Order: sequence, then structure tokens, then C-alpha cells
Amino acid sequence: MRRLLSAVAVTGFLLAGMPSAITYAQGLPGLTLFSGVKSENQLSYRLDFGGQRNDWDRYRLRIPGKKLGMAVEKFVIAYPDYYTGEFDTKEIEIQIGGKKGKKVAVSEVKWDKEGKVIEIYPKEAIPAGKSVELILSNVENPDFPGTFYFNCLIQSPGDKTALTRYVGTWIIGIN
Repeated sequence: MRRLLSAVAVTGFLLAGMPSAITYAQGLPGLTLFSGVKSENQLSYRLDFGGQRNDWDRYRLRIPGKKLGMAVEKFVIAYPDYYTGEFDTKEIEIQIGGKKGKKVAVSEVKWDKEGKVIEIYPKEAIPAGKSVELILSNVENPDFPGTFYFNCLIQSPGDKTALTRYVGTWIIGIN
């Protein structure tokens, strides 16, 4: 009888902790097999509040240093026309150097709602080879669930033609 009660108690504790573990896992990218985006072009991200539809969230869009072969003076995030979420341009930050990295001041953020593009200008150019995290706080997720491809492009200082270069794609899932 003791063994049975112990097994029931342990099972209860495991099941009680499972929803929070599931919620935590939903904020991270999973394994994507048939996305149309080559694995070397898929960028990692984190949704701090679980990526729930019609709810507030914080997007942590990561770019590894190996993808930034040159300095960056502008980040461009292009997202699909069926993404209906809202961004707070006053709550966008840049952090370089990983989790314990340093914040870089943002001089300007432009959001073209009709063109479905966000342009982020750091006050000073981001050096080549540094890992970057673009932090978008106070994001209102779309009303409906789906998978949304956010493309990352960069512009380097000294580009005479203002050419943006493709870096990769964040495949963001909203539940």
C-alpha cells in the first residue's frame, strides 16, 4: 500500500509540474523539418511569455556571430503580411556578446506597418563577429495562431548603395 501511495504522490507531482514545463518549451524554437528554409539559415529565438495568441510577449531574436562577417549599422526585420501583431518601437533593445553581453544604445527604430518591416539603427556600428540579440518587448501577438517567418537583413557601414544583406530567418510559432 505504501508503494502505491508513493507512486501516486510522485506521479501527481510530475503531472503538476508538466504544464509549466510545456509552457516554457513553447517559447523556444523546436525542430523544423519542412520549412523551406535551409537549416544553416534558421536563426534561434525565444518568446519570454510563451507565444500565446492575442497576448503580450517579448521576442528575443538571436543572431550568432558567425553570421555577421561584417560590421552592422542597421538591422532590418521583414515579416509576413499575414502577421497582425503589434510592436512597441520604444521598447526595442540590442544586446551583443551573448547572455551576459552588453546593451548597445539604439538611435532610431522605424516601423513600416504597410511594408511589414522594422528597421533598427544602433548608435554605433556593431563589430563583425559579435553575437547579437534583438529584444522586442511589449509585442502584442496576433489574434490567430500560426507560423511566421521573420527575415533578418543587415546593412554595413560604408555601403555605397545602401544594400541590405540576408542573414537568416526566425521561424516563430504563435500558439
